[in-house]
Amino acid sequence: MRDEIWLAGLMHDVWDSGFSDVKKKNNVVVRWKGKWKNKFGHIRMLKNKDSEIGINTLFKDIRIPEFVIRLTIAHEIVHYMHGFHSPHPKQFRHPHKGGVVNNELKMRGYGEDIKNEKKWFKESWESVYRELSGDGGRIRVRQLRSSFRFF
Repeated sequence: MRDEIWLAGLMHDVWDSGFSDVKKKNNVVVRWKGKWKNKFGHIRMLKNKDSEIGINTLFKDIRIPEFVIRLTIAHEIVHYMHGFHSPHPKQFRHPHKGGVVNNELKMRGYGEDIKNEKKWFKESWESVYRELSGDGGRIRVRQLRSSFRFF
């Protein structure tokens, strides 16, 4: 079952197997957060100075391949090591400038997962998202209003 304990274990496994050289300079927690269509995860600094990695709650569903969740966690750990929402010194002005995250992930052995994730996203995510979000892909009235200009 993909609960908070499972997710924490997965993060520790990803960290130990691919990022053991990255020192945890504060408490890093991982949680299921949000139900996003275009965001798999994020990292942020909490008021108590812990770093929180939030993983899309829709990923609890078994239809989401585990490698997608692992790669999402690894992606956020790269942000952490680059000093975004962590005590590490900030290494870059922008978190994705010049492909620094994907370059780091590739150096750490995630190249094939990146390719597989892109393929899965293109072929499967839209339909899985529609089923899991429960909106059937309907456009909300608020979205329609914001996409048209009235003169």
